[in-house]
Amino acid sequence: MITMIVAVITVTAVIVTRMPQSFTSQPASLPQLPDAITLPEGVNAQAATFGEGWIAVVTDDNRILIYSPQGSLQQEIALLMR
Repeated sequence: MITMIVAVITVTAVIVTRMPQSFTSQPASLPQLPDAITLPEGVNAQAATFGEGWIAVVTDDNRILIYSPQGSLQQEIALLMR
C-alpha cells in the first residue's frame, strides 16, 4: 500500500513539473506551400508529402511528381504496378 501511495505521488509530481514545459515549447513548423502546383492535364492527385526542399505528389495514373518549393516540376517517376 505504501508503494502505491509513493508511486501515485511520484507520477503526480512528474506530471506537474514536466507538463508546463510542453505547453511553452515551440510547435514544429508547418511546411511552406507554394502559391500553386500545376498537375499535368487529366491527372488527379491521390497523395502529397513534403520534404526538405521538395514536394511529392502521387497521381492516379501511377506516377510520383517531384516539385520544387516554388511549385515547378523537377522530376517525374513512373511506378511499376505488379
